[in-house]
Amino acid sequence: MAHGFRKNAGLASGDFKNKTNHALRLISEKKDDFWSHERERRPLELFRLASRRVPAYKDFLRRNKIAPEKIKTFKDFQFVPPVSKKNYLREYPIEKLCWDGSLKKPLVWTSTSGSTGEPFYFPRGEELDWQSSVYHELFLQNAGITRDESTLVIICFGMGVWIGGIITYEALHAISLRGYPITILTPGVNKKEIFSAIKNLGKKFDKIILCGYPPFLKDVADEAEDYGIRWRSLDIKMVFAAESFSEKFRSYIIKRTGIKHRYTDTANIYGSADLGTMAVETPLSILAREVSFNDINIYNRVFKDAHRMPTFAQYNPSFINFEAVDGEILTTGNNAIPLIRYAIGDRGGVMSFDTLARIFRDEGMSLKKEAGRAGIGKTISELPFVYLYERTDLSAKLFGAIIYPEHVKAGLENPSFEDYVTGKFAMVTKCDNKQMEYLEINIELRPKAKGTAYLKKKIKKSITRSLLEKNAEYRNNANMMPDRMDPKIVFW
Repeated sequence: MAHGFRKNAGLASGDFKNKTNHALRLISEKKDDFWSHERERRPLELFRLASRRVPAYKDFLRRNKIAPEKIKTFKDFQFVPPVSKKNYLREYPIEKLCWDGSLKKPLVWTSTSGSTGEPFYFPRGEELDWQSSVYHELFLQNAGITRDESTLVIICFGMGVWIGGIITYEALHAISLRGYPITILTPGVNKKEIFSAIKNLGKKFDKIILCGYPPFLKDVADEAEDYGIRWRSLDIKMVFAAESFSEKFRSYIIKRTGIKHRYTDTANIYGSADLGTMAVETPLSILAREVSFNDINIYNRVFKDAHRMPTFAQYNPSFINFEAVDGEILTTGNNAIPLIRYAIGDRGGVMSFDTLARIFRDEGMSLKKEAGRAGIGKTISELPFVYLYERTDLSAKLFGAIIYPEHVKAGLENPSFEDYVTGKFAMVTKCDNKQMEYLEINIELRPKAKGTAYLKKKIKKSITRSLLEKNAEYRNNANMMPDRMDPKIVFW
């Protein structure tokens, strides 16, 4: 059954094992034309089911004067109005957003704070966890991790109501039950427990995989030696998520930890509480992005309007679909709350494997030959690509927490600041020359106002207080890493 939910014996059942083997075989063997067909077939199938079985979506289509029976082709589908948190998720009772208008099924709930400060809770079923496990098993295969080797996985994402830590645990636990001798530890963002685990358990395993937010794993890489850990005595792999990073950052992590292969032993995940693990960096996508950064013609053709560092990943159209409309990412995917042409809040684009290969060919390069020279020829999959480079709401990310402009604005709206600042600001996440991540907030001064150190201190304190009050992810990180979450204030 392609969509909806059903009872089963769990992610370790024979049914899921067979599904996993089949999914991985398709990823390895199928060509671009197969995936292009899936990109059109699957969203239509999900649309038809949701238009019949999801009360909220049925009403949404009625209000927008869309007759589901007239949506017969993928071209028709592209005229279906997008949904968003504002026009859909927050407009209906949560049970009406679910299959058959019911919450009476096995679900796991996670949440996001959102720009209003009010959390939105996303339920998910085990199908989404299974899809995540397929992506993670693909990483294991590409990294050369076999069922004959012992692997310690340390999950360094925040554990709690946020999706990153829980879905990573579920995915890797499912893989372990399918025959990989994987041991999992979940210290979250507790560095002391992470270092203790690596020091006391690390050498007992053939491989170690660290999973976490890029800047947090960078801290782990930097500080480990203070705890007596010698990275080069261990075989380290890293899985990141929640934000983009540069190839300089990747090189820094590799040099610091002695990771053996930049293309197969590291991967960044494009995921969300809304739809789980949506796309992943692969050896090929990492190589292609790296080459594009050194060739302006390739970069401009692949990433077009991306003026910030893009994440470039591959996705499985049998699980999820992406469209780019006027530079905004729309995604269609199944969950306890199915989402059809959902404006997830990211800017970016999509591209088929054949299109990427043609761009390389036009610039005098063979994508497959470049992969062969990099030693990743056997990992190539012709899955399509998605890239993203910024949020549509102009938010920023810091240690995996989304920093919303509304929360910063609330901190600036203080009567004592009115004579000094206009209220206009821009924010960006930056890294210093040691690849230490920080949030920079640029604030406009009024004419003739002086940007004193005292004013900076007062504004910083007010903005930080607002973020702590309104943003659960920020608050959790600040409790664990108080010295890393303070914003840097710059006047202009």
